[in-house]
Parts: sequence; C-alpha cells; structure tokens
Amino acid sequence: MSQNMELPQAREVCPTTTRRLVGEGALLVDVRERSEIDALAFDVPELVVMPLSEFEQRYSELPRDRELVIVCRSGNRSLKATYFLMYQGYSRVSNMSGGMVKWLSKGFPVVGQRFEAPAASASCCAGSGCAPSTADNGACCGASADQAQAETASSCCSTTAAKTSCC
Repeated sequence: MSQNMELPQAREVCPTTTRRLVGEGALLVDVRERSEIDALAFDVPELVVMPLSEFEQRYSELPRDRELVIVCRSGNRSLKATYFLMYQGYSRVSNMSGGMVKWLSKGFPVVGQRFEAPAASASCCAGSGCAPSTADNGACCGASADQAQAETASSCCSTTAAKTSCC
C-alpha cells in the first residue's frame, strides 16, 4: 500500500444512527482506555473494547465482513482509529461523532456513573438553517423520511447540522 494513499473522508454517524446500525448487526468498537470504560460503558448487546493505546497491535482482531462503528468519549480518538482502519483496507467502518458525550445527551443507555453531558440544543434544525443532508437520504441521522418527520428538531444529526454546530 502506498505511503501517499489518499483516503476518502471518513463516514461519520450520530448516536441515533449508531443505535440503528447496532440493531442491524454492526459491531461497536470502543477505543477509550479501560479505566474510562470501567467508569461508564455503552450499554449495547455487543461491544469490543480496544483502547487506542493498543489499537495498532490489535486491529486485526476486528472482522472485515461486518459494519464497525468506532466510538470514544468525544469522537476524536475514534476518528483517528476510523482512518487507521480505512488505511488498513477496512471499508465498512464509521466514526460515531460526538462520542459518549453525545450518546449521553441523547439519553441512550449506559452502564456506570453518568458524567454531566452538555444538553442538546432544543432548536437544532428549527430556524438555524440546518436541514437533513442528502447523504442521509433526506433525513436526520440516516432515518427514513417518515421517521425524520416523527422526530423532533433536537434529534437532527445530519451532516449539514453537524457542520453548523446543531448536533
């Protein structure tokens, strides 16, 4: 593989889409350090703990034939791991933007002591110029158009919304 290989932009998904993907069989890979996970873990049916400090040595343990969603506390470490996997030839990999902080702000299930997460904006898409992205099939967080209409504005996590600090 060429040292100068250009990678496409990493696919980023919000916590709502992550929950849907996990429900469809995607594997959640948490790259936080073990002490962080011991304190507060994602409550999902299947979770691989692979701290970023061990990632380069252990990444080959991850399946190539399954959708992987990489997570951390805020989305920065997981984005590094996502690009690393893409460089290694993994094609079914996404970064969960916002990490555990965003997961908590959505009220999604965790195991352990919750830390104070920033509140989600109640006016995410309403009046802010945010709109569902075409990459999300015209809906927030990859939901269908019907699901998007049923969701509140505060649940919008489209690419457009994320770029304007809505999510």
